[in-house]
Amino acid sequence: MIRTSFNEGWHSRPKVNPFAELSGAKIPYRPVALPHDAMIAQDRRAPAGEVTMEGGAGAYFPGGTYEYRKTFSVPEEHRGRRILVEFEGVYRDAVVHINGDFAGQRPFGYSRFRIDADRFLRYGDDGDNEIRVEARTHRDSRWYTGAGIHRDTWLLVGELVRIAPDGVRVTTPDIDGERAVVEVATEVENDSIAIRTVDIVTEIRDGAGTVVASDTSKVTVLPREPATVRQRLYVHDPLLWGTDTPTLYTATVTLKDLDTETVTFGIRSLRLDPVHGLRINGETVKLRGACVHHDNGVLGAATFARAEERRVHLLKDAGFNALRMSHNPMSKAMLDACDRLGMLVMDETFDVWTSGKSEFDYSLNFPDWWERDVEAMVAKDFNHPSVIMYSIGNEIPETGSPSGAAWGRRLAEKVRSLDSTRYVTNAVNGMLSVMSELGRPAQQAQEKKAAEAGADEAGTEGKGINSLMADAGDMMNAISASSLVTEKTAESFAVLDVAGMNYAEARYALDRKLFPNRIIVGTETFPTRIDGNWRLVEEHGHVIGDFTWTGWDYLGEVGIGRPQYLTPETPRPVHTAPYPYLLAGCGDLDITGHRRPASYYREIVFGLRTEPYVAVRRPEHHGRAYAGSPWAWSDTVATWTWPGFEGEPVTIEVYGDADEAELLIDGRSLGRQPVGPEHRFRTEFETSYEPGELLAIAYRDGVETGRTTLLSATGPLQLRAESDRPVITSNGGDLAYVSLTLTDPDGTLNTAADRPVRLEVTGAGVLLGFGSADPASEERFDATERRTYEGRVLAVLRPTGPGRIHLTASAPECAPVDVVVTVE
Repeated sequence: MIRTSFNEGWHSRPKVNPFAELSGAKIPYRPVALPHDAMIAQDRRAPAGEVTMEGGAGAYFPGGTYEYRKTFSVPEEHRGRRILVEFEGVYRDAVVHINGDFAGQRPFGYSRFRIDADRFLRYGDDGDNEIRVEARTHRDSRWYTGAGIHRDTWLLVGELVRIAPDGVRVTTPDIDGERAVVEVATEVENDSIAIRTVDIVTEIRDGAGTVVASDTSKVTVLPREPATVRQRLYVHDPLLWGTDTPTLYTATVTLKDLDTETVTFGIRSLRLDPVHGLRINGETVKLRGACVHHDNGVLGAATFARAEERRVHLLKDAGFNALRMSHNPMSKAMLDACDRLGMLVMDETFDVWTSGKSEFDYSLNFPDWWERDVEAMVAKDFNHPSVIMYSIGNEIPETGSPSGAAWGRRLAEKVRSLDSTRYVTNAVNGMLSVMSELGRPAQQAQEKKAAEAGADEAGTEGKGINSLMADAGDMMNAISASSLVTEKTAESFAVLDVAGMNYAEARYALDRKLFPNRIIVGTETFPTRIDGNWRLVEEHGHVIGDFTWTGWDYLGEVGIGRPQYLTPETPRPVHTAPYPYLLAGCGDLDITGHRRPASYYREIVFGLRTEPYVAVRRPEHHGRAYAGSPWAWSDTVATWTWPGFEGEPVTIEVYGDADEAELLIDGRSLGRQPVGPEHRFRTEFETSYEPGELLAIAYRDGVETGRTTLLSATGPLQLRAESDRPVITSNGGDLAYVSLTLTDPDGTLNTAADRPVRLEVTGAGVLLGFGSADPASEERFDATERRTYEGRVLAVLRPTGPGRIHLTASAPECAPVDVVVTVE
């Protein structure tokens, strides 16, 4: 089918009751370009009374119902053809009308779905067509979801005899050094009333566009009875897809004179066993994994191709080789980026099955819709070599019961019936699986902790899954290793190819004896325990990787990774931060893509960085009792600029994989201290702050292995602006990211001189989003003025056509700066 973008020409507004409109209530539509997040532009608000799922979990954004509409014409020559409208994702409870008639719906907010449009359309001179989409969200998630048509839309036009959408599926079942067998299965549909026999030609091309294999055959298709054509082609001297060499091929399938479809794929093999673990192309690969949510920071939930590609690129640069999309299917744009860049993917279905975690979540739809949503995810993923594993759920409470195990078997077998070439896992939290079995004493203890945490935690969310996890963070591991969990989860794990375990590393060695055929992956782990977890991954062949929570910070679940300090009023950490907190605060990278100290520590633990890393604890909190959650890194910043704290005590953290680390201030040594794996790859130095140069040197066997320097910012403040790329394209979801920083004249970042930055954008583009990594700001992402946070703020530009985009930025006491981005 011919596929064209359907993103332009949409208008949106909060949904209006039609009776209210008759009474004179008018809310105008405003033009929007898809993908679009209708929620990110709403005013956040502090909760009145109890904390609800519209509170901290959703970053204090309100729920709502939104409607989109678009008018479009259909030429007369399309009459009699099949016409579909494809939505890659609408959050949530989407209802679609065409020319006033109900055309379809989709409750799940992350599934791709298609609407058969041709029966509702007007053609040629009969007039324009109107498509209208409603989306609603209300206490239905444990994180920020956004709202509206947040992923791409497409118009598909095809003949009555055609290749079905998602109808070309490529597998590589047999690979050796001389050739690879490439099996192409093509589904052909016939909506006519006649039997049709057509020629089908398949060509495989390499990255240079050269045809390296081809095949021709005939296919007879009966009316309303799709036919599957299987062709085995042979690629000689194949170039294999892997994380270091992500080589891609294309398969073009042509129905002569009728239809053509091209898909991208990779040639690679997967093997799995408890001795060698996961092998890709015969080589053992340990998964250096990051969990990620779907939002794109300052853009909200809008899924632009460039935003997804940038995230994947920066996460790979930070040392990750695998992503777990949590807790919903990954966007096609991100899968495409993972294919190109060599990032492995664990794609996930649902956060809930039949047992709800929020008042109005997907559990209300799961029994009726789960099969269609699983089918949509697998169809989307099938040709992507980056996808190696499907997760059928996340922290599903039912996994500790026989009924839940039966549900898990249904899901796992459904996935296998659709795709037998990948592995199936489930992210099981042992504590949640047996929560109902822990007894009333444990429940009373949890209620007591919630009450002591303060009245703001006593509402709906205070009794929810998130708060239980915070209160029970230290006990989850122990409970997960108990005989109770061993017994109750045995069947749920047995239906899987890989046992996914959340916060349960105590099971790794244990299960090697109890379940010698069990293969484990840490589907979700605390970032503060990566050193011990990674040691277990390396020591045990049956443990294939670790996925930290999280690789990239996100909106919602506010403050779970924030620094906290004990006081008489707050004698223990509180899970949910109060308004105006916005971010979770637990990512290795912040929402702008800047790497935090935890990211460099992880890179050292992974063995990917020889230079030491230096981070300084905020001196204003020196001496206070730190009490962050297990998701919270130390309260550090990689800076040696602390005006106003001259002569005050300060703690400096040094990370390194070496025998010793030496710290020097302006050439004066503070001594050497042991570092490396025996010391959790870190050490601390106590000193007094004095501006100048802070230098860390790592030594192994007395020989320097690397050094890192921090300089104090001095002199007049300057505003700098830099685009990630000087040239972008005008289509395909491309964006320009402009970093704005406050520095001294030598370019040293000044983290202590934050001020508002104002932007003016003209020319062939618009300002799509503007914001910082400030975890608790009340500023909006759609404003033209934002305050820097630790010296940084990020602007995102969307092109509107070929030409040049001009951005001018200004800040108090700084000269204005200009950036020009060319759009081709």
